[in-house]
Amino acid sequence: MQKIKSVYIHIPFCNSICSYCDFCKVVYNHDWVMPYIKKLSQEIENCYLGEEIETLYIGGGTPSCLSFVELEELFKVINKFNLSQNVEFTFECNICDLEEDKLKLLFKNNVNRLSVGIESFNSEKLKFMNRECDFKDVKKKIALARTIGFNNINLDLMYAIPKETNKVLKKDLKKILKLKPEHVSTYSLIIEQNTLVGLNKVKPIEEERDSKMYDIICKKLKSKGYIHYEISNFAKKGYESKHNLTYWNNEEYYGFGCGASGYVEAIRYENTKSLTEYLKGNYVSSRALMNKVDNMENELILGFRKLEGINLEHFYDKFEENLQNIFPIKPLVKSGDLIYKNGYIFVNPKKLYIMNEILIKLI
Repeated sequence: MQKIKSVYIHIPFCNSICSYCDFCKVVYNHDWVMPYIKKLSQEIENCYLGEEIETLYIGGGTPSCLSFVELEELFKVINKFNLSQNVEFTFECNICDLEEDKLKLLFKNNVNRLSVGIESFNSEKLKFMNRECDFKDVKKKIALARTIGFNNINLDLMYAIPKETNKVLKKDLKKILKLKPEHVSTYSLIIEQNTLVGLNKVKPIEEERDSKMYDIICKKLKSKGYIHYEISNFAKKGYESKHNLTYWNNEEYYGFGCGASGYVEAIRYENTKSLTEYLKGNYVSSRALMNKVDNMENELILGFRKLEGINLEHFYDKFEENLQNIFPIKPLVKSGDLIYKNGYIFVNPKKLYIMNEILIKLI
């Protein structure tokens, strides 16, 4: 049985809803927050067995939109976890919420990694996303966070927005790099049905343009010393997200909160996305027991997101099976889609953009 060492907590409240977001979220309402935190506390008490937690991630929604008093209440719940001395504790935030008192509260409560949703500094892109972001304000807030003691900051960048040019993307990258983040997460716009852009029938940009933009990002960040360690993620050496590596290494983790998912004792579960149901205490909406084949397939799907790929020896130790006997690896190595090197199988870096097609051939 795997030892669980990671926890994800979902806070579904946002001050405003981004046009592309299909995560579980509702517009912030003061009347719902305290009852939500109470139910979250009960869910954790029902499930958490006291393991030492090495990575904790509070996402959303926008956790930072909670008031100072609400955050204090949230941390009372979180302090029930047995946190490792070397815990990586990430808190997602919007730049407008990062006032000094909140930052000090986060720091006092063991948060040591901030993940800030920048997305863009371009006014047209921001208008399309229904977001606001001002470079001077961001620079000031990041400096404030560093003064308080935060030395592990991730910035999110979104690209492949309709009408976006390579020039606009390069400007965004230049400004992101001026802020010297330890980690950068990049997301190509995906148009989901139940979002504003989906309902407005927005068309995605052509694959070729999307691919070119991805290439620009990879080259620029790598030239500035960032390690491209996962399809969408770049980090300075030693600042790779330990929490997200839990997912990509197909390891078990707790997921708490409305819309969260988790993986415990070979069961993958999804929590309800209905705040009403969650507040009634009806937490889990679906459960699926993973058999050995499911688990090996997940190992492949998740493991190939990492640029280092899958360690064959580790795969054998975990499943007592030879990866190459289970999946048609050899023809894909021959065709150049996959590369075998130093005991690892990984997707050819030149073909990361068609990874889904490669996975379809494998599974």
